Amino acid sequence: MEVQQTLIKGLMIIRLTEFTDSRGFFLETQKNSVIEAALGRPHRFAQTNHSRSAANVLRGFHTESLDKLIYVANGTALFVAADLRPGSPTFGRHERIMMGDLPGERVRVFVSEGLSNAFYCFTEVDYINDVSQEFDKTKRAGVRWNDPTLAVEWPTATPIVSDADLRLPFLAELSADGAAQ
Repeated sequence: MEVQQTLIKGLMIIRLTEFTDSRGFFLETQKNSVIEAALGRPHRFAQTNHSRSAANVLRGFHTESLDKLIYVANGTALFVAADLRPGSPTFGRHERIMMGDLPGERVRVFVSEGLSNAFYCFTEVDYINDVSQEFDKTKRAGVRWNDPTLAVEWPTATPIVSDADLRLPFLAELSADGAAQ
């Protein structure tokens, strides 16, 4: 298991070691000691979530006050993390990571508290995320998936998006502290 820092502080790709034989494969998808060493602080996960999404679904951008460890167990997804933290030197930047089955990679992505994330499903996708706190919907924020300031190149201009995600504000509509105006 190897941790790769990205250009956005708090966003890390965890490269997994896969053992393959005639029966299939085995891999460890999480080691707390590796995450704690990369973070330089103690860490724990409080809840694990599993969603299944159909092909052409796009979820996000969601921002929560918790750390997430993302894994695509089945299917192929384009994962995008965006830095919406006011005052961050990488504010407004995003990183794209292909995850899951080929052409994706079997990696985990660590998303620190305050970063925003979204994903697009090329196929049916099983998306698993371990989080550092139990989910509280009152602490969820985010921005619209097609925000012009972020200018993410999504695979399609017409994904399937939930009504809740369509109601998220654009980045320009947020105040300096990240709250909707």
